[in-house]
Amino acid sequence: MANSFVLNTGATIPLVGLGTWQISPGVVEEAIRAAIKVGYRHIDCSPQYGNQKEVGLALKKLFEEGLMNREDLFITSKLWCTHHAPEDVLEAIESTLQDLQLEYLDLYLVHGPVRAKKGATLSVENYLKPDIPATWRAMEKLYDSSKARSIGVSNFSCKKLEDLLAVARVPPAVNQVECHPVWQQRRLRDLCRSSGVHLSAYAPLGSPGSPGKEGPDVLSHPVVVSVAERLQKTPAQVALRWGVQMGQSVLPKSDDEAWTRENIDLSDWCIPQDLMAKFAEIEQVRLFKYEFVTHPTSFYKSVEDFWDGEV
Repeated sequence: MANSFVLNTGATIPLVGLGTWQISPGVVEEAIRAAIKVGYRHIDCSPQYGNQKEVGLALKKLFEEGLMNREDLFITSKLWCTHHAPEDVLEAIESTLQDLQLEYLDLYLVHGPVRAKKGATLSVENYLKPDIPATWRAMEKLYDSSKARSIGVSNFSCKKLEDLLAVARVPPAVNQVECHPVWQQRRLRDLCRSSGVHLSAYAPLGSPGSPGKEGPDVLSHPVVVSVAERLQKTPAQVALRWGVQMGQSVLPKSDDEAWTRENIDLSDWCIPQDLMAKFAEIEQVRLFKYEFVTHPTSFYKSVEDFWDGEV
């Protein structure tokens, strides 16, 4: 089995990446070092995660020690909602590149279809009407300049992705969204496949214990557990392998070395088709609804409004 997917830019994105959300700054360097040691080549970052400078220090040390070359790694970061104004997009990526001590990103994503006042916190009075086409034109300039080798989006519904594809000169290479056996994104996956956009999964294990999440536990779901028992794998490995076999890259977060090693051990086995079929029986529940960006007086009035009914 290949260890990567090919994007519409011709670049390759590894099957498994290390998510860095909720890894504290004090341990993220060791988490990255442990991940690189066991074969990870994709690190997923964001300035909003509060650890991006420490990720940069970790990468710098790896390069200086000769343990890794820059061209061997795939580094993703994201444009936060306070920098959606076209004149702020270049400033945002330059700040991220400075944090990460890099000259370019392999992938730069619009973190979500939400816009807020520059420098403001996320609260109702600070939300603005998004202008995704204008923001995207600024993103395309980053692609033209090779500051971002690929560009994409995150948390885009089918409708929002279709709207962007209709106006984009450079189509998004990736839509990074919540995706796991309990929220399989079937309609969005079909759209991505038909339009050449790669679907990348954050929270591929259901992000147990995360703030803002509500719903069933992916790793204790009876289907996941039963398949794991049949294959003598862990529930986490089964959830991740399911995602890879569905055609998406997966971004599990881990700062535990044993789990980090376990999460990437997906290449020499597969879930047979009769067991894959059982995943279609799972009741679907979106775990991350993003209520915090909705309000009756805001641009997005409700969760249904934000996700265009895809809840």
